[in-house]
Amino acid sequence: MNSKMSVQPFYSETGQLTGVWIPAEKWLKHQDDLENILLKQEKKSALPAEPLAEWKNFLMYWDFNYPVEKKVECKSCGSETSDWTEDNPKKFHLRNASLGGLVAFMCLGCQSRVTKKHFKDHILYECSDLTCEIK
Repeated sequence: MNSKMSVQPFYSETGQLTGVWIPAEKWLKHQDDLENILLKQEKKSALPAEPLAEWKNFLMYWDFNYPVEKKVECKSCGSETSDWTEDNPKKFHLRNASLGGLVAFMCLGCQSRVTKKHFKDHILYECSDLTCEIK
C-alpha cells in the first residue's frame, strides 16, 4: 500500500470495487460528516409514511383568513420550498397536520423539526429552537 495514500480502495478478483479502507484517525476526525453522507439514503428510507390523510383533512376544514400556503422553510439550514407537495426530491417530510392549525415537518437537509402554527390572521414558523414569524 502506498504510504502517502490515506484512503485505500479494495477490489474483488474480477476488478469490482468492493469497499474502501479509511484510517481510524481520519474516520474519527470526520465521523459525523461521513455518517451523515453515507447514511443519508438509509435515513430517508427509514421515515414513516407521510400522514397525507391528515393533510387532506386539514385542507378540507380550512377556515383561516388567508389562502393555503404550502411554503416551508428551515431556519436551521436554510432549506426552503414554495410547495412542499411538489418537490422532487423532497426537502421536507410531513410529520403531522391537525385541525387546530398545527402542521409539522422534518427538514430532510438537517433533520430539524419545522412547525407551522396557523392562526386566524398569520402563520408562526418554529424551526427547532429558532422562531420566525411570517405574516
